[in-house]
Parts: sequence; C-alpha cells; structure tokens
Amino acid sequence: MPEALEPIDESFDSVLALVAHPDDLEYGVAAAIARWTGQGKRVVYGLATSGEAGIDGLDPEQCGPLREAEERAGAAVVGVDVVEFYGFQDGVVEYGLPLRRAFAEAIRRHRPDVVVTASWREFWGPGVPNQADHIAVGRAAVDAARDAANRWIFRDLGLEPWKAKHVFVAAAPNALHGVDVTASFDQGVASLEAHGEYLRGLVDNPMSDPREFLESSARPVGSLLGAKFGVAFEVINL
Repeated sequence: MPEALEPIDESFDSVLALVAHPDDLEYGVAAAIARWTGQGKRVVYGLATSGEAGIDGLDPEQCGPLREAEERAGAAVVGVDVVEFYGFQDGVVEYGLPLRRAFAEAIRRHRPDVVVTASWREFWGPGVPNQADHIAVGRAAVDAARDAANRWIFRDLGLEPWKAKHVFVAAAPNALHGVDVTASFDQGVASLEAHGEYLRGLVDNPMSDPREFLESSARPVGSLLGAKFGVAFEVINL
C-alpha cells in the first residue's frame, strides 16, 4: 500500500455488491456498507453462491439455507434489506458467460452507481493464494459492469443498458483509496458475528474473535487515512 490512502469520493447514491459467498463482504467491507447506508445510500447484495460447501461438518443441502439466512441477518445489521443468490455451485464457480450474464442482469435491474466486488488476483499477498471462486467472481463483476452498459451484449435479458460509474475492489493489493469506518466499525463486527454457525464450523478458525480479527486489518488501513479504522479499495473508473 502507499504511504497514504485517498478518501473515496462518496457522491454516489447506490451500490450493488457482487461477491462469491455469504461472509465475503463481512471481512471488512460491511463496515463501509454500514457507513454508506447511514448516509442514505441504497445498497443491494448479490451472491454467486449460497456458500453450501463452506462447513465441513454439514451437508450442502442443509448448509446452503443456513448460510443464506446468516447472510440476510448480517446484511440487515448494516442496513441492507435486499440480498440475492444467483445459484452457482459453491467451490466450483467458473468464469464465463453464464456468470457475466447473471451479474449484468443484476446491474441492469438495480442500476447502481457503484459495483463493489473483491479482488480477483491470484494471491492476497506473498504466499497467500486467493480462492478460485473469488477469482472467477471478481473478474466477472468487472466485465459485467461493462457488459451491462453495452445494449448489444445479452440482448435477450430485455433490460435497458446501464453504465455504473465505478467498481470498488476490496482486498486489492494495489488499493489507493479508502473509507474511514471508525463510526460504523461496530456494525461491521456485528455483521460478521451474524455468521455464527459458519464461524463455529470452520476448521482451524482464525476468527474465534471477530472483533480482534477485523481490527487487525482495519487499524493499518485506518492509519493510512488518518483514522482509527479503515477499509481499502481499488477504484476502477468506468
């Protein structure tokens, strides 16, 4: 990261967050979402999967509905009441036209100013590989933001084109912008805590204390913003 982060221009009114799994947004981004809904912005969550492969000791048929319920509860904590699941299979999401089409449909339907997604880079950092679903979904979200603006792509959707202004990419290694989430940090923690069954079901759980886990990343980012807590984003201008 740079020596300082530039505060994100928050003159937008609406957000569509497109990620792979329930809980992906809760590792930091939810605190920014809480700040934005507190400003009166409209935010919608769109998830490629239901996270049904996420708990080793629970069959997918039971796990999927459980994790959907936890995601809706976590979203409600930060002021989000529309949460959609697009039915792709957890753990084996493939980048391609079906995924781009689903995301483009959501963008044209919700017409957001900003699309939020997570990094599609192969590594979070040195020696820490990203997960395959994240890579596919992040790439597809960026491409779908452009697809949605082109009326000649996915014409069969029967929806008017929509051009979002920006894509905000969370957990990006080359982030130059950030959001001060000091005032909304507690809501972000509570949003992650809403995923109680998932967190209890993790093998070698690094998040036994959600607050401590989130503080470990939010404090360094906050220091780059001159704040207590922060969330960093790569900003892609469309």
